[in-house]
Amino acid sequence: MHAPAPACHAKEVRSPQGLTPPVLLAAMLFTLTPAKVLAQSGPAKQLQIESFETVWTTVRDKHWDPRPAGLDWQAIHDEYRPLIDAATSAGQARGVMRAMLARLKQTHFAILAAGAAEDIANDEGDGTPGFDVRVLDGHVVVTEIYPETQVHAGWELLNAGKWGIPGLVAKLNEDAAINEYALERAIQSRLTGTAGAAKHFVFQDGSGERIALDLKLRVPRGELAGFGNLPPQRVWFEFHKIDNAGFIRLTEFLDLPRVMPAFGTAIQDCAQCDGLIIDLRGNPGGIGGMAMGMAGWLTDRQDQQLGTMYMRGATLKFFINPRADAYTGPVAILVDGTSASTSEIFAGGLQDLHRARIFGTRTAGSALPSVITRLPNGDGFQYAVANYISEGGRPLEGSGVTPDVEVRLTRESLLAGRDAVADAALEWLRQQRRRP
Repeated sequence: MHAPAPACHAKEVRSPQGLTPPVLLAAMLFTLTPAKVLAQSGPAKQLQIESFETVWTTVRDKHWDPRPAGLDWQAIHDEYRPLIDAATSAGQARGVMRAMLARLKQTHFAILAAGAAEDIANDEGDGTPGFDVRVLDGHVVVTEIYPETQVHAGWELLNAGKWGIPGLVAKLNEDAAINEYALERAIQSRLTGTAGAAKHFVFQDGSGERIALDLKLRVPRGELAGFGNLPPQRVWFEFHKIDNAGFIRLTEFLDLPRVMPAFGTAIQDCAQCDGLIIDLRGNPGGIGGMAMGMAGWLTDRQDQQLGTMYMRGATLKFFINPRADAYTGPVAILVDGTSASTSEIFAGGLQDLHRARIFGTRTAGSALPSVITRLPNGDGFQYAVANYISEGGRPLEGSGVTPDVEVRLTRESLLAGRDAVADAALEWLRQQRRRP
């Protein structure tokens, strides 16, 4: 399945949600476990050649199409192999491999420089400081605060422990292979540490004043849930009502035994609600089957599906099994650039079926299961193993789900204590209620 003998040094590293489809859809595509670059036991030139052969052979053997992107892949090899032989530096060799992958015109095929992979990955512990952030207009801004914290929404984060945050953002933005989703994950990881320990943070408030705080890291909210060979993940499910609208938030499509009954109970409790809001912002995906099950609570129509996944030698249709007591009122789904994989399949599928109105910003465009391998030269190689087409005929990979109503979080609204995206969804639900 891997490349010929010269490439056997490559070490395969599954992304945390990159299990074999259809069981689980890859989502956290760039969260590589930090690892030292493999020792280069032979000449550097040979390592670059071995890496090239690994990349080419992997696409040949594992791409869902026997003729990847309709190309004669052997001819592609013969075209680019002389270029890799002529490369005089690691940067040139990386450029050749990236150019070869660019011929596919498909996302989730990328070469990550060894240093970039280490910049993205960061594992200091799972303790949280009690706030979340997003990158807004190039600035890292606090978007959510947990109870009993000194931090305020709308503050800009300048330092987290040893990390200078603006400099890290600038560095990561220099690599075109690092998308918004990977950038957000990289920044979030810098907030963490050992639960119970203190971490030093520096913020800038709305008036421009710098505020330094030593915050005690706490155990993350949510319940630990595992699946297959995944490490345990914290899954947070929330339901409450706002102005007679139900509000559901799910951080990952995991913890099926707990989340699916909770979702069903929330739907039943909201039978008389004027509308329903499902917040998938920051949700990286998870178990594909959960999207089908949840969609069944939102439609009473038969013979519907969210889309189709195509793999080498297999096809998976995401059929919806409608519930007899399904909710049929207005549904709004909130998404952003960190909504990925199963989140995109759920939101995009319901959008195509005209069953939900989507609010927020374009999703990650990371709907495919993917794998990251460590190449012999130390670089990371990401490749997809399936293709997904929404029910409306759209490939979500690379393009993502485009909201019906684009609404961006702004620092100004956060400083004022407002969530502009949720507010827009609530206003739409009020309009539906006022209709005769």
